[in-house]
Amino acid sequence: MFTHASWSERRSDSYTRLAFLGDSVLGLAMTAHLYPRLEAERYGAGRLTKIRAQTVSGPACRQVAERIGVPDRMRASVPDGSVVSDSVMTERVLASVIEAVIGACFLHAGYERTAAAVVEAFVPELEHALEHPIDFKSALQERLAMRGELVDYEVTAELGPPHERTFEVRATVSGHEVGTGSGRSKKAAEQEAARRALEVADEAAGT
Repeated sequence: MFTHASWSERRSDSYTRLAFLGDSVLGLAMTAHLYPRLEAERYGAGRLTKIRAQTVSGPACRQVAERIGVPDRMRASVPDGSVVSDSVMTERVLASVIEAVIGACFLHAGYERTAAAVVEAFVPELEHALEHPIDFKSALQERLAMRGELVDYEVTAELGPPHERTFEVRATVSGHEVGTGSGRSKKAAEQEAARRALEVADEAAGT
């Protein structure tokens, strides 16, 4: 059963906690699938990060949600007397519900079975990412350029030993934070920050 937070008296009853878990399972499942299948000579850490980010992005999760019938299932779970408006079926909500489903499957069936199902469900999105890769930094800058704005990236932390360094980056526009990201390289972290900034902008626009 899918329960939107606005339909639950207790927020802990909603899908948000499961979505937190499912997001990590989704990322790990796609990483574990991609790593041994894409040759290291052509697909370094930065390129792998871009492909994974595009495959599990908000738009991609929404496509999966619609393909497996999540909107219809959500409407079927609405309490009597309630009405589902289009504002509820946003990209952000559908992506979060997909992540919650993944989290629930992980708790019920374990990682191996859940990961296999996740990869199968996201195959079209993965193939699209491989054939039509998106440069999130360029996409963000192009959008900002229409308003005469620029994005700056700042490394906020460097974690781990030199041979296993993880970078955390913050993207800002006119001094305001618009997204954060982490990665094994500065470029990968910047791509993740740009992706998150684009998703936040899309959510604010109601997409």
